[in-house]
Amino acid sequence: MQNPTGTNAERALIDWLSAWKDPGSPHGVATLNCGLSYENTLHHFDAVVWTPTSCVVIEAETIGAPQGGVLDVPLNGAWTIDGEPAAFEGKDKRPPLDKSREHTFALQNWLAANGLGQRAVHGVALIVPFRGTEVKIQQAWTDPSFDVILGNDPGRLRHYFEMLAQSEKHLWTANDVAVAFRKLDILAYLPAPQDLIDEGFLGPVNVVLWHGGPQQAQAEAYAEEQARAEREARGPLIEAPWYSPWKLYPRRAGEVSMRRGGMRVALMIGMVIGFAWVLWFLITALLTYGPG
Repeated sequence: MQNPTGTNAERALIDWLSAWKDPGSPHGVATLNCGLSYENTLHHFDAVVWTPTSCVVIEAETIGAPQGGVLDVPLNGAWTIDGEPAAFEGKDKRPPLDKSREHTFALQNWLAANGLGQRAVHGVALIVPFRGTEVKIQQAWTDPSFDVILGNDPGRLRHYFEMLAQSEKHLWTANDVAVAFRKLDILAYLPAPQDLIDEGFLGPVNVVLWHGGPQQAQAEAYAEEQARAEREARGPLIEAPWYSPWKLYPRRAGEVSMRRGGMRVALMIGMVIGFAWVLWFLITALLTYGPG
């Protein structure tokens, strides 16, 4: 998370995303108030949310005046509330749809230019009404890459991500997210590999992508743990038989038993003597009764 201060909409967005910690919550990772320089233009993103299935740019907009009524969302042109221009906070007075088109297009092309392929980037305008007013959204057109969500209830944004997860395919891996964070110069905010895996991003993990960041040690520890688990899953190259001293008298974790150790040694010595006796018997029989 970066620069958690901002408009009322941005602060509400931070509170909602931070509260999604229960098992049923949408999965993903978000960065707020980050920037991207693309084709000599600096693009400011209120929030970029990566989920295992999607990438979403959120435009957080607060209505800064006591305007209530029907918010008309045209395909082009200014947004109005009951016929009056919507008084959004912030210096950029362009309609949220225009800003979303510019930002999603820039991020989508930037991702492709940085080796992440052609990824669909969704745009969302989160509209937070002025306190004490009621606003309804009227949108007479549909676009699968853009949605307007009324920000008076955190459940609406949560429902959006839940529906998006059901309709999209699994596209983003833990490595993809790490590459994006490195390229965006926000490596300091990149979660540890285990955290991304827990959020549903697929592996395997290339720990080199975490080098230089605050989660480097955790990334290397995760890689060592995965390698150890893989070795244990493969098992030994030669499986000891059931009568092996280490099978009959195995070591117990956290216990040092001289008795069990002595039994292992005694059994091993007995097996060696027995093997030597059988070998001597076979050699004697061969020399006594063999040809010549």
